[in-house]
Amino acid sequence: MNNRYSSILDTIGQTPTVRLNHIAPDGVEVYVKLEAFNPSGSVKDRFALAAIEAAEESGALKPGQTVIEATSGNTGIGLAVVCAQKGYPLVIVMAENFSIERRKLLRFLGAKVVLTPAVHRGTGMIAKAEELAAKHGWFLASQFDNDANADMHSRTTAREIMADFEGDRLDYFVSGYGTGGTLQGVARVLKQERPDTRIVACEPDNSALLSSQIPQPFDASGKRTSHPTARPHPVQGWGPDFIPKFAENAAADGLIDELLPVNGQAGIETARAVAVQEGIFCGTSGGATLAAALEVASRAEPGSKILCMLPDTGERYLSTPLFKGVEAEMNTEEHDISNSTELCRFNAPAPTPAPKTATPKASPIIPLETERDSEAEDFVASVLADRSQPVAIFALEWCEFCWSVRNFLDAAGIGYRSIDLDSVAFQKNEFGGRIRKVLNARTRITSIPQVFVGGEFVGGCTETFDAYSDGSLQQALTQSNFGTAVKEGMNPYEFLPNWIAKNAIA
Repeated sequence: MNNRYSSILDTIGQTPTVRLNHIAPDGVEVYVKLEAFNPSGSVKDRFALAAIEAAEESGALKPGQTVIEATSGNTGIGLAVVCAQKGYPLVIVMAENFSIERRKLLRFLGAKVVLTPAVHRGTGMIAKAEELAAKHGWFLASQFDNDANADMHSRTTAREIMADFEGDRLDYFVSGYGTGGTLQGVARVLKQERPDTRIVACEPDNSALLSSQIPQPFDASGKRTSHPTARPHPVQGWGPDFIPKFAENAAADGLIDELLPVNGQAGIETARAVAVQEGIFCGTSGGATLAAALEVASRAEPGSKILCMLPDTGERYLSTPLFKGVEAEMNTEEHDISNSTELCRFNAPAPTPAPKTATPKASPIIPLETERDSEAEDFVASVLADRSQPVAIFALEWCEFCWSVRNFLDAAGIGYRSIDLDSVAFQKNEFGGRIRKVLNARTRITSIPQVFVGGEFVGGCTETFDAYSDGSLQQALTQSNFGTAVKEGMNPYEFLPNWIAKNAIA
């Protein structure tokens, strides 16, 4: 099997179908289609590629034109991957209540993220995206209306399912709906070619729009307005506050055999169960869809085979209720495991310090007294004399104390020059180590980082934090004619990783 691809876009699709072996009831087989195997971790990669390629082919998207889309996150992340590969700028509009991980992923992939107030819900972020597209002449991907959405699923997802179950029974296909593209695209192929397969669509029980049988309302201009039964719910990616065109079409065309409401908490609990018992990591919408599939399995006839869509991975839900109660620190049971053996325990007594001798032993790494190194001395002197960059940090690239200082200075609005002594630029002739010796002779301190303001030594990480807290850092900046206002009122120790903060505060 050839696993070489010409670009990341060639890896979209062909996701695996996996049988559940522990949480499914006896007598039936439940399978999940793992869309997290797409390159950006969700089913939305399929639409993202389809939308951009269709727009390129039609001429609606010109080279270098900005792409914009309103999304809860996954479509945006998929578009970010496609746009990065194809060279299009991307702007994503997202309601502020969607997970922080998604915002960071989007920005990491090069997209701009514009947030809208949560009170305006899904219709608000779509309206904002439409407004921005019209004003700036950007291409709007329109996942809720772009026919490339459902067509892509008919062309790829449905065909993969047909191949996976060729010559075998497939009694139920279970899917939630966000845009409805997966639901309609797969269902119309299965209804035509596998008519014995029952299509089960699921939606939040407290915001069951299709189940309400109330038509989707529109305003005078023909735009969707918030559905009267729409309510906030915890299943991100499911059910916006309106009925999407593709879900509406699937219902109108008789493609849905059963509508199944799912409780949000049940979705969260099922996502946790499939992780712990099956080793499958999915998000809240996947857990909710699987909860519906397991309900179907509980009443299906023996021998039934059920396929459930799992739209994405769980990593973009770290700040949501899905991870409530999942702590970063050790709990009591984990401490007990650690304490069951002797080495590297947190409750072990501190090592006994070595007895002091009359003559202190010189450091084997950086002795205080060194032979004169004019090249290293001149370099340090030039850095400290540079009044265009009065704040200088002598640091190491991967030192967590150094990162803490950098993050603090960035947050405070204090510009600086970081001299990373372990970087490639300082490796030749061990120049970084030689600079450390010069610093050691100057400050009588061997640790890193070492922070200077206006040529004067402030100290290391915690000394810099203390100097900010007592105002002496700001005073030194003023004396060195640092022209930018410094943000006040921060707790600099919050920039330390937890394990460092504990020791620093202690």
